[in-house]
Amino acid sequence: MKSLRIEPLAGYTPTIGRLVCVLAYARQTLLAAVEGLSREDLDHLHDARSNSIGALLAHAAAVERWYQALTFEDRELSASEAATWSAALELGDEGRRQLRGREPHSYVDELAGTRKVTLAALAKRDDAWLERPLAAAPELNAHWAWFHVAEDEINHRGQIRWLRARLH
Repeated sequence: MKSLRIEPLAGYTPTIGRLVCVLAYARQTLLAAVEGLSREDLDHLHDARSNSIGALLAHAAAVERWYQALTFEDRELSASEAATWSAALELGDEGRRQLRGREPHSYVDELAGTRKVTLAALAKRDDAWLERPLAAAPELNAHWAWFHVAEDEINHRGQIRWLRARLH
């Protein structure tokens, strides 16, 4: 039977390890929700105001990249980074225009790349780091930021499941 426990993980301090468990579960279930979808499925718009499944996947990677900058680098995204990620962060009209035509593996690769950076950076931090206010957003601490990355991904997984159920 598969273990569904939130526990400390080797290579991380106890609380960070638990947070990594949550991030891993959110990602595992997100990827399961899109398994087997085609490029056309990922680009499909349910209606004129919907985001595509592909756009929501790009959004998950963009949110993670933004929170990497905020928490690991103590800064906002640079102008260049913001230009690269803005359609995926904001979604809406820009996302509908720009986030199309990508092969399924490109989204999976982008998500894997951002997560690899996150896991390596979290392994270098301790639990006290989670509690410190963020330099670029002092109303937040790192713990809330990484909780929000998981929360946002889980929310969009729900949207993806809803959209997938209405394909074809």
